[in-house]
Amino acid sequence: MTTTATPSPAATETPLPPGQAWSLAETAPPEVQEAVVASQGLKEAVAMKSEAAGTILETLDLWALTLGDTRISMLDAMVVIGVILLVIIGAWMLTRVSGRLVCRATRLDETQRLLVQKISTIVIWAAAFFVGIDMLGIDLTALAVFSGAFGLAIGFGLQKTFGNLIAGIILLMDKSIKPGDVIAVADTAGNETFGQIRRIGIRAVSIVTRDQKEYLIPNENLMINQVENWSYSSRNVRVQVPVGVSYACDLDLAEELMLKAARQSSRVLKSPAPTAWLRNYGESSVDFIIQIWINDPEEGVGNIRSQVLKNLWRLFKEHNVEIPFPQRDINLRNNEQFERLIEALAAREESHSKS
Repeated sequence: MTTTATPSPAATETPLPPGQAWSLAETAPPEVQEAVVASQGLKEAVAMKSEAAGTILETLDLWALTLGDTRISMLDAMVVIGVILLVIIGAWMLTRVSGRLVCRATRLDETQRLLVQKISTIVIWAAAFFVGIDMLGIDLTALAVFSGAFGLAIGFGLQKTFGNLIAGIILLMDKSIKPGDVIAVADTAGNETFGQIRRIGIRAVSIVTRDQKEYLIPNENLMINQVENWSYSSRNVRVQVPVGVSYACDLDLAEELMLKAARQSSRVLKSPAPTAWLRNYGESSVDFIIQIWINDPEEGVGNIRSQVLKNLWRLFKEHNVEIPFPQRDINLRNNEQFERLIEALAAREESHSKS
């Protein structure tokens, strides 16, 4: 039995001359690529379920803009916006849930919980970004034109942002500062004051002073510059209260009253106990320094100093201890004009006494 092979249509076609084949290939229109593949899959899936909805999506897909080899339709834009909103809402909800779970972890201290929360937030948002790209089916080669400019913008425009983000994570990892710490800060005029750390954010640390001024200090500044942390290893803070007494008073009694005034304040710690030191002999007074310790610097330093001085004022009044005021001795040199003035005043006084 003899079998005859049927030639394929391609084999039976008359071959074109080489020059004509090159001309056809050269004039063929380039293939247009869809920027968002997910919109095509959505259109086909909806068309299978509902013909009317498929017609609407088909109409939206006809309204398109072609950029080079890439075609972007109204349907693509709507799908992108919907997926972005879905991913953002999902990432935000996961961030809230992870934050609550971390707060319930009693084995971790406050700094560790904050560090875990920030790292989990970064991981969630990074995963949400890649999930959104995968859901959209975006052909990233379509963005190749903008990749260079986008990378340059990140390198220069967001350099400080990423630097502050990494600096904040490092500060939390080494526990050099943490929420609730009291640190010394300086304002724009260079006046140094202290404030309590309220929160450590992605970009900056929020510090609230006693007058309720809130400073936002970049994380990099706290990592690079010198920081005075009053509660790094211990919350005990020493406060100095200067006091001056008269040269004529009993110094031992004055020192005893100073210590009693310090112990009358409820915020002053019993251990370490307050002390009173004689600092120097001043021009008008004997100068002492009362050393007291507190463990709640966030409640203020000036108010505890004022309270001790008020207690001391009452005790000095009860025991007749004099608080001196400035005194000056004036020495006038003798000269001819000064002697004439003295003689004139003496003569005038004598004349008044005779009359």
